[in-house]
Parts: sequence; structure tokens; C-alpha cells
Amino acid sequence: MVTVGAKITRYVVLAGLLLGPLSAAFGVQYSSAFYSPRNPERELRSVTKYIILHTTEAPASSALQKLSDNGEANYCVDLDGHVYRIVDYRRIAFHCGRSMWNGQSNIDDFSIGIEVVGSYDHDITAAQYRSLRLLLAELKDRYHIPDERVLTHSMVAYGAPNKWFPHSQRGRKRCGMLFARADVRQRLHLEAKPAFDPDVRAGRLIVGDPYLERVLYGTPVEQERLGKQPSPAPPNIVSQNNSVWDIAHDAYSHYDTIYLFPDGTRRNGSQIRNWRTVPVGTKVIVRDANRNPSEGVQVIGMDGSSAQEIAGDEAWTRTTIYIFRDGHFVRGSDLRESLRDKLPPGTRMLVGFQASGTVTPKRQASDICGTRWNSATTFFLLPGGQIKKGPEVREDDIPEGTFVFCRG
Repeated sequence: MVTVGAKITRYVVLAGLLLGPLSAAFGVQYSSAFYSPRNPERELRSVTKYIILHTTEAPASSALQKLSDNGEANYCVDLDGHVYRIVDYRRIAFHCGRSMWNGQSNIDDFSIGIEVVGSYDHDITAAQYRSLRLLLAELKDRYHIPDERVLTHSMVAYGAPNKWFPHSQRGRKRCGMLFARADVRQRLHLEAKPAFDPDVRAGRLIVGDPYLERVLYGTPVEQERLGKQPSPAPPNIVSQNNSVWDIAHDAYSHYDTIYLFPDGTRRNGSQIRNWRTVPVGTKVIVRDANRNPSEGVQVIGMDGSSAQEIAGDEAWTRTTIYIFRDGHFVRGSDLRESLRDKLPPGTRMLVGFQASGTVTPKRQASDICGTRWNSATTFFLLPGGQIKKGPEVREDDIPEGTFVFCRG
């Protein structure tokens, strides 16, 4: 059944297509003030199947610059309803990171990403509802996207195995979680949504965040009840039943995540060398702005005591890369079984990546990884062993012999 509001919105959309640009027909205030310099590098999408809704987990003052610098969204909706163009709506924006839906990965390649300034567990403003409703209506009509394909980042993001989960898991991020709630979707004129996680049901992923799963796929009554109370973040004190992962998730090793040890010692996540040594009673402080960190290099002896503790079921697969101190690397599938229990502390690991190719005078990074060469989830192993992320390099300055790893 189509509501009156949805019908009116659709008529306005059709009128807008006839009368002129969205900004004029819909009254949405557009700005290109943060139009990303990455636009010329990004390919046109061959197909657009989904719209992915995000929350910035940071104020616009910092979020907009980051989104623009890295080309991490197509649009951003500010608190006052102002809509910023970041990456051309026809082009690929890097907004989903490690992602999967219904068995298909790299959701960036066939989706539009919309960031909404705010937090995953706080309602958005009336102005944001108005602008987002109109923006969604235009995009759904343009690409013939049904309501059930308007997804949240938390629905599609997933985590590779780590020291807490031996299998790839759903629940790495709660980003955009509130946009799964029936009451919120009704205000956005979204009348359908996925009833379950197809990848969990098929056994491709496991549930890593039971609370998140209830919010995403619970009954409307349960969703509204959960949505009207604070998100039940675990106490931020490490205990026998409350691990660092339970508290901080992917932000556990970030330099902005602070650990206050019982003896008064203060460390940030990037300074901790052995997670087994974090004592019970340690207080963990995670900045909201760091709730959606990008993936990074993990280190044996820091992120886990062994490769299998870090990468779980994927430790010996082709998409787990081991990088040694001298700069050479080996795929997990090529690592001799006799060496698996002898990997030295300090060995770096990339879990879920392809060893994609070497930079030569005739082969640049963009020839190896396409538009993803400067993504935050593309890594460069420079001669000598230093590792840099895509945004940290200039293509013309990448040394010959540098090896490129793209997310698998």
C-alpha cells in the first residue's frame, strides 16, 4: 500500500525531472563547497543497485573535510538540512569499506553513499528528515531502486576474522543503524526493508553484534523500544566478560582510543603492543568520531599472539598477507605449514586483501587497482618494508618496485 505522503513525494520527483535540477524543484539546498578533488579519478558506476545510509559519528566541521579529502560519500546532509555534493552521484565513492550484501562484495561499486551528520543511535533533525526524504525520492526514481534496497552501512559492513572472532562477522560497525528502524523509515517514506541478513542466513557471515541485529531486523515495536533508549554500550571497563573488542570494536587499536590502566598508566591504542596484557579494570575511552575507523595493518604480538588468533579461519588463505620485517611478503596459502607456528612477533598482516601487483615505470598504481589505488583500504609496501595507505601517497612519487595490496 502506498501512503499519501509517498505519492506526493513521487509526483514532486516527476515534476522535478521535468522542471529542472533537484535543488530548484525540491527546495533542497545544495553546495559544492566540499566537492571532492578525487572526482576526476573515480570511475562511473556501471550499475546502481543500492543506496547506503551512513551517520558521520562526528560534527560536520570535521566530517565534511574528511569526506571530501578521501571521496568517501556522494552526498552529506548537515544538521540544518543543507546537502553537500561530495562525489558526483554517477561516480564511485569509497563509503562502505569491507562490505557484502547477498553474497556480493565491494558494495561501493554499485551503490550511492549518503552521509548524515549525527550518531547511529540519536534521531536526526526535522530539517535532515526533509532533505533526506527528498534526496532519497529523487535517487530512487532515477535508478529505480525499491525501498528494500535502501540499506544502512551497518547492514552491509562486515569484519574479517580477528582475535575475538574466528570467522568473518557482521556487526563491525553500527553506522547508520537508526535508518533501519521502522519509525524512522516511515518518516523517510520508505515502506519496505530487508527482513533478515541474507549473508548470515546463508552462513557466509556470523553475527558479531547481537544488539545491532535486533535493531536492524527486530519487529517495529522492538525497534522503537530499543531506539528510544540509549544504545547499550558495554561498561567501558575491561573485565573477564567485557573485552577490549566488546567496548571499542574496530577502534580498539586507534591512536585516539585511550586506555587508563588501574595503576594510572595512560596509553593510546596504537601504543599497546600486546592486547593480552591489558589488565582487568582498565578504562577504555573511545571518541565518537572514531567509531568508524578504516581497516589497517595488524601485527603479531600486538593484535594477537599468533596469526590464527588474528585471522581465524582465514589465516592460511590466499587473501591473508604476511609482511616480514625485511619487506618480503607471503600469502597465507603459500606459507609452509612448518612455518605457521614460527611467525615472529612484529610480522605484519593484511586480512582480506589481494596481492595485486608491482609498480613499474610502465605500470602505475591506477593500472593495478583502478580507481581504488588511493583508497584508505589500499596499502603500498615500499622497497625497504615501509607500508603506506592510499591517501598517504602521490601516484607520480610511488617508487618503482612498490607492491600494491587491494582489498579482496
